[in-house]
Amino acid sequence: MSSLAPDEFSSEVTYLNTASYALPSARALTAIRDTNAQWAAGRGGPMTNDYLIPRLRESFARLLAGATADDIALGSAASQLIGPVAIALPPGAEVLVAEGEFSSVTMPFLHRGDLVLRVVPLERLIEEVRPETALVAVSVVQSADGRMTDLPALRAATRAHGARLLVDATQAASWLPMTFADADYWVCSTFKWLIGARSVSFFAAGPEATESLRPVSPGWYAAADPWAELYNPVKLPTTTRRFDSTPDWLGVIAASAGISLIEELTVEKINAHNLELADRFRVGLTDIGLSVVPNGSPIVTVPGAGDAAPRLAEAEVITSARNGGLRFSFHLYNAAEDVDRALEVLAAE
Repeated sequence: MSSLAPDEFSSEVTYLNTASYALPSARALTAIRDTNAQWAAGRGGPMTNDYLIPRLRESFARLLAGATADDIALGSAASQLIGPVAIALPPGAEVLVAEGEFSSVTMPFLHRGDLVLRVVPLERLIEEVRPETALVAVSVVQSADGRMTDLPALRAATRAHGARLLVDATQAASWLPMTFADADYWVCSTFKWLIGARSVSFFAAGPEATESLRPVSPGWYAAADPWAELYNPVKLPTTTRRFDSTPDWLGVIAASAGISLIEELTVEKINAHNLELADRFRVGLTDIGLSVVPNGSPIVTVPGAGDAAPRLAEAEVITSARNGGLRFSFHLYNAAEDVDRALEVLAAE
């Protein structure tokens, strides 16, 4: 099984670490190089690529079925985009989160200081939603071990109890089909499975969900007409774009290149490719006597094996140690040879 985009990537190692940071595509590197060359020549800086931002909103909206470009804001980090949701909750409100959840999801609520943060096992999250719950915040796919959330079932539970649902799709976008109506609020960083940039993240929410939210320290780019209101700010837009922060245009270039490749390949093909590799790896791990955390994602974690990460790195198999486990992640630039190489190194221990 070959990679899905052999001409777009040029890794010299067995790179199985997309859950930490994706490899850059050739089109992203070319676009950034050309922009930097123009910038250095004084013929136009990164801001001349501002036209890419409406297109980027539209692209992410297409990945989030049922969303529109008006539902999408751009920021630099998921936690920053969660801020308005955290601030809008009344003092004492209960926020339900999963045990072991990535800290960017929990910290905006934990450190507000006057909310009730209730932590439960991921497997019990749906049944633990109760009338006192104001908000559930969870990742679609868990960073540490790839376990997945049943979003439609969780959405039904939150609606039944009048709670809002915020989800982080950073470990899911590009390979997992997503539906806008499955949550009130979505955040997603682009530098992992969307093969984008560390400085670009999305916030998606509809008018009803954002009605009670206010931007936190809005900057010039959040204005209704940013370029016309540089020195005379008048109003914020009524759409979700009012939560924009000033973009890193080089990051936007990289994110646009990455998401264009995702759309060309399609989520369906990437899903089949990634899961086939992950399943092949799981079978191989069982054959050499290693266990895995059960999940249905392209993230495969071997519990208690985190100490093996340096040895794998010496063999040029790049993974991550997370929460005591050894985490592998398979994406569109990986192939069956990568699976077999990782198993070979693990078996040689």
